[in-house]
Amino acid sequence: MGKKSQLFKYLLADFLSANLAWFVFNIVRYYLIAQYEGFTYLTDFMSYRHVVKGQILIPFGWLILYYYSGYYNKPLEKSRLSEFFTTFGTVFLGTIVIFFGVVLKNLPESFHVYYEQFSYLFLFTFGFTYFFRLIITNQTSRKIRKREWTIRALILGNGEKALQTKRLLDKPSESLMYSIQGFIDTSILLPHQKTGNQPVIGSVADLGSLINELGTEELIVAVDTDDDDELLGLLYSLYQYKLPIKLPISQTKLLTGGIKIRTITGYPLIDVTDNNFPEGEKNIKHTLDRLISGFVLLLLSPIYLYWAIRVKLDSPGPVFIKQERIGYRGKPFMIYKFRTMRNDAEKDGPLLSSENDERITPYGQIMRKYRLDEFPQFWNVLKGDMSLVGPRPERKYYIEKIVKQAPYFYLLHNVRPGITSWGMVKFGYARNVEEMIERMQYDIMYYENMSLMLDIKIVIYTIKTICTGKGI
Repeated sequence: MGKKSQLFKYLLADFLSANLAWFVFNIVRYYLIAQYEGFTYLTDFMSYRHVVKGQILIPFGWLILYYYSGYYNKPLEKSRLSEFFTTFGTVFLGTIVIFFGVVLKNLPESFHVYYEQFSYLFLFTFGFTYFFRLIITNQTSRKIRKREWTIRALILGNGEKALQTKRLLDKPSESLMYSIQGFIDTSILLPHQKTGNQPVIGSVADLGSLINELGTEELIVAVDTDDDDELLGLLYSLYQYKLPIKLPISQTKLLTGGIKIRTITGYPLIDVTDNNFPEGEKNIKHTLDRLISGFVLLLLSPIYLYWAIRVKLDSPGPVFIKQERIGYRGKPFMIYKFRTMRNDAEKDGPLLSSENDERITPYGQIMRKYRLDEFPQFWNVLKGDMSLVGPRPERKYYIEKIVKQAPYFYLLHNVRPGITSWGMVKFGYARNVEEMIERMQYDIMYYENMSLMLDIKIVIYTIKTICTGKGI
């Protein structure tokens, strides 16, 4: 659908807008102030090193600010009204930073001049930025109305609600439009639903192969049933495909968490796989993960060496263990930990640890008590496999056991797993599958309420756990 090309357009437009705004602002600044401060010609002022330095660096500063505002995360999902307020707020904040950090020190001491120059800088930056963004957004809207850009989707159900949903999604709209690939028969899981005469291209049993064959991007559930338990069962069975799952708003009475509405101008669909974590905070979290992990690895490198020596002297075997875990979007990765068990601890296959587990080495008991065995995972965070805070990653062996009882576990693959989690803070280590499912309830709660403030809270609790030795 041209997501990368659309993103490039916005990046280029914002960069040029910032350049143009700074250039025009300095022309105005020359005629209002600089020509009375020793600059005889406009060219002299425009080639002044502070002006040139700003011309080069300030546009990049704006791109960084826009990135951390989350503006570039969803380049295809823009509306003119929301774009106006988003641009206004971000530019106002950026103008404050640039004015006090760059412009103010070169102005005469006069509140009248301060207000005047701040206003010009804001108006030029906002005007050019919003103007070019509006052009791109309007072009996108035209492509959507012409159905040049659509979302490939399957409708689960073939009754009256499914047909009504398709008719509404086929109507012209400025929001992202759908290309409905067909109806899916759900009678296997929903025996009490009302069925219709719409032609189906397969059943829920064929869904995996159909998604791969058709390149499906979203699943829309529109079934005629009043049995909420059956509907939830259907939803749980779909999480394994790791695609956005949408419901018409009329069927959301069964939901208890936060919901996401696709649009208020087109046909409203509720995303039951998304959470309410703001896009800007996602970017801030990802950057903080990398920065903090790099700092910890560098700062604690001598202590890592000490821990490695203690592990090596404690029992025969390697210092580190690595295991395959399932991470973001279901992608496998190798997780690293200090070895706390005997080298042959899993010679008979995967086995969770238990209280007073004889496989745990003497120094391993200490490391587990203070969660020191998890510290090598800062390398996983630096690589991008994990986050500092997020649901704990599990092995495929245990995931297959968990989802038989709790299929909604697949929701946790929509975020990066973490070194620490709400489940680890509130529950701790799990000793069997039942306890893993119990702990998962806390991680689901975290997923539905993600925020930077919640991450900070979890980190504080984790530090408390490490300092008090309550890790086991």
